[in-house]
Amino acid sequence: GCILDGKLYPFGEIARTDNCFRCSCSRDQMRCCSLFHTPTGYDKENCKVIFNKKSCDYDVVQKSDPSKECVVYSRV
Repeated sequence: GCILDGKLYPFGEIARTDNCFRCSCSRDQMRCCSLFHTPTGYDKENCKVIFNKKSCDYDVVQKSDPSKECVVYSRV
């Protein structure tokens, strides 16, 4: 298998690692890509970005009340 962040994964396709990556593990290499997109277009003055490990994505919430989400205009 392949080791990523100290954890052993089997050969083949890995749909989701503990750190929110999709990987392909072979005898020669391990290739991974992220399952999340970073927010870039939002109200940076009134909102903040928090990584949600359960959903493997970033939540953008109000600084004054983190229970309320902010509108995100673009992600990369």
